Amino acid sequence: MSHKILSKKQLCPNVYLADIEAPLVSAVARPGQFVIVCLFGEYSERIPLTIAGKDSQKGTIRLIWQAVGKSTVELAELRVGDNVENILGPLGRPTHIEKVGTVVCIGGGIGGAPLLPIATAMKQIGNKVINILGARTKELLILEDEFKKISDELIVVTDDGSYGKKALVTGPLDEICQRTPKPNLAVAIGPAIMMKFCCATTKKYDVPTVVSLNTIMIDGTGMCGGCRVEVGGQTKFVCVDGPEFDGHKVNFDLMMRRMQAYRKQEQQALEEYKKHKCKIGLDK
Repeated sequence: MSHKILSKKQLCPNVYLADIEAPLVSAVARPGQFVIVCLFGEYSERIPLTIAGKDSQKGTIRLIWQAVGKSTVELAELRVGDNVENILGPLGRPTHIEKVGTVVCIGGGIGGAPLLPIATAMKQIGNKVINILGARTKELLILEDEFKKISDELIVVTDDGSYGKKALVTGPLDEICQRTPKPNLAVAIGPAIMMKFCCATTKKYDVPTVVSLNTIMIDGTGMCGGCRVEVGGQTKFVCVDGPEFDGHKVNFDLMMRRMQAYRKQEQQALEEYKKHKCKIGLDK
């Protein structure tokens, strides 16, 4: 079953958004879940992408991704009207949405995409939602307007100070955790190193913290073991046990080492693709 791209736009350098026909997925998907995308059929690389939104009436899901490897670059080069051959999902355990009081949501870079439906659901159920968005520069900030709509408080930081406050996301997070009363829950999604230090910050104040992990993943159904992580001293599989875990129990250092396992091959595949890809029609 092919899935037509109905709309597509570029959010910032190398980051794209697309609404894609996937009625079976859209009908049952919940915040925190993801799909496995195969662009051109069974011999394509399997790409795990978080569902950043959906429209059940239209039968569409929204994907937001960063073009960093061969397959994500290929996806970025598809146009409205083109088809994605296979979309498997929804996969993973959905976010536990509960009215707890005050929830602080932290999104780093592309992590804002999977965070948005979670923060939205937390707001809709009656929580006070404080959102912290971080990016290296103003140019790389995404989804600010969408977060404004569902925020009781929105804090934007950039590494270089080109927009919002000049700070890392852990700066305002630390300040918020010192408030009385402190947040009842934190949700952090972004680069592994960011999530690690967010968890170190909230742990000082005993604020429960959920993270969504983006490990290497192949089949997405728990069979290959490529996505395994250590949580609380036990082996877990991100695709079926997660992608969300208690951030205070995740061994981030081990996870980050495992994520480097195929970096050389990934870079080589992208270089070869750019060198040999067919350029017919790309100027249209």
